Amino acid sequence: MRGRLRDLLDRWVTGSVVRLLARLGVTPNVLTILGLAGSVGAAVALGTGHLVAGGAIVLASGTLDLFDGALARATNKASRVGALLDSTLDRLAEAAILFGLLVHFARRDATEEILLVFLVMTASVLVSYVKARAEALGIACNVGVMTRPERVVLLSIGLLIGHVTILLYVVAVLSFATAGHRFVHALGQARHPG
Repeated sequence: MRGRLRDLLDRWVTGSVVRLLARLGVTPNVLTILGLAGSVGAAVALGTGHLVAGGAIVLASGTLDLFDGALARATNKASRVGALLDSTLDRLAEAAILFGLLVHFARRDATEEILLVFLVMTASVLVSYVKARAEALGIACNVGVMTRPERVVLLSIGLLIGHVTILLYVVAVLSFATAGHRFVHALGQARHPG
């Protein structure tokens, strides 16, 4: 289902936007850097208590992440350097957003939410790490329901509708489930290759 949704997005939305960006001369690395800048802006908004504005910025900057890889492929600018830059800045962008939330909740002495932000950060690191480690071992590991785009969308929705605590619980649980799914998948492939 997730793959079908991505295919539809790629065909109808991403393709059109990527063609426009290519005509304008925008490079994939510029999109990646703009995504990080947006996430830092979102962190500032969140840290100062502007949760709805922060949610909108998180959603906008996260959307750029949908286009950088597609733009790189469409313009034949895909490279190992670009892939490394994208992966690294994506982790930094997510950490910045969660740090902004952490500052907001620390100012309010909201212990439950502070712990939730820590759990979401831990789970997101695990999701990425298990995939990276599996791929370093030659194992494809794209399984799981809660990858970075899903985390960004759910967190943005929580911020925009004023239910961030509930959505932090959902993101934490599903992210840990995804990390576990990836680990079990990679373990099975490592034990029984082919």
